[in-house]
Amino acid sequence: MTDRRNQRTVSQGRSKAVALGGILLALTIMVLYGESLAPTGRLSLFALSSFFVSVIVCELGIKAGWLFYAGSALLSLALVPDKTGLLPYIIFFGLYGIIKYYERFKNRVFEYLFKYVFFNLCLILAYYLARELFIGQMVISISPWLFVPGLEIAFAVYDYVYSLFIQYYRSRLRRFI
Repeated sequence: MTDRRNQRTVSQGRSKAVALGGILLALTIMVLYGESLAPTGRLSLFALSSFFVSVIVCELGIKAGWLFYAGSALLSLALVPDKTGLLPYIIFFGLYGIIKYYERFKNRVFEYLFKYVFFNLCLILAYYLARELFIGQMVISISPWLFVPGLEIAFAVYDYVYSLFIQYYRSRLRRFI
């Protein structure tokens, strides 16, 4: 009798994980599709799409988070019409929920160093991809010495809001899932 209960519990746990992953994957694709159609507010939609990865990591673990990220990136490439518009999600936003998991350093300096190295590597990759994809179309009239620190400040705000979201999810929203 207890074997049946254990099997049922394991089966329900797997079903719940698959259902949660499917629902959050659908929401991610919907947000990314909306981003491709939206004339403004695209950055906020990218930020919203990144929160779903952290929910998967909180509920199902880091391996599921990596699978979710890969699945959402591939599925969005198949379904979202603006492929180049997906680059911010694929390069940075989709990965950030996973990076937040790995930032568990005892030393705050290493934690921030880790995050900023990741952010700046993503920034460099995005710059070179944009330069190669949009040859001649990309004109940056602001000095990189002003542009990059401005983006790093925006990243600090995003990271802070992301941390608040994870805390709010764990304390208030998690019980509803």
